[in-house]
Amino acid sequence: MNLEWNGQETIPASKATVWEFINDPAKIASCLPEVRETKISDAHAFDATVGVAVGPVRGKFTFKIVLEPDAGGSHMDMKINGGGLGSVIDLVAGADLVAQDDTTTVLNWKGTASMRGPVATVGGRVLDTQARRVIEMTFENVKKRLSGGSA
Repeated sequence: MNLEWNGQETIPASKATVWEFINDPAKIASCLPEVRETKISDAHAFDATVGVAVGPVRGKFTFKIVLEPDAGGSHMDMKINGGGLGSVIDLVAGADLVAQDDTTTVLNWKGTASMRGPVATVGGRVLDTQARRVIEMTFENVKKRLSGGSA
């Protein structure tokens, strides 16, 4: 099953502040919804165990997450690979940062995922909705953290 999403967040922080935040694995890990455990591997990678619910199926997935910033400081890709419950997920979420002014940044994001296994077979439309919610919540949590709130 292949899925695609996109969206936008307006963040009340400078582009430099947003860029610094999204380049920190510990800060990004803290923005993932339903995260149970994280382990920082290096300056651009971490492992995360997250709770997953697809319809009546509940369990945990373990992911390797790699942050891939571009040299120009305007685009970040986040590659996520892993799975659980006998299923495999490969996801790429990308974000383009656009400075509106010195205190506001627009984060244009998109995500694509490939899923294989029982969760993809059983989940169908529920899986698409759940995956979109996780991506949206992650970017919303980035916005909350940079606005002074808690994710």
